[in-house]
Amino acid sequence: MIGFIVAGLIIGALARLIKPGKQQLSILATLLLGLVGSVIGGTIANLLGTGDIWELNTLGFILAVIASVALIGVAEGIAQSRKH
Repeated sequence: MIGFIVAGLIIGALARLIKPGKQQLSILATLLLGLVGSVIGGTIANLLGTGDIWELNTLGFILAVIASVALIGVAEGIAQSRKH
């Protein structure tokens, strides 16, 4: 469980580094988006037959970072719409 949280934080941080611009996200939001992204990436990797959803593998990690970048974009869009 702690490994899952650490991986989520790393994935979220990497996604924030990849996503251009300054994000107004807290460390908790980064962690949550990283965790959700890692579940999405692990699920897709599992469907492709590269391993178990809870197992860290290269394809799952890459897909998790991509999913987290997309989730950060969605979170920014929601935050922008609430400001207006």
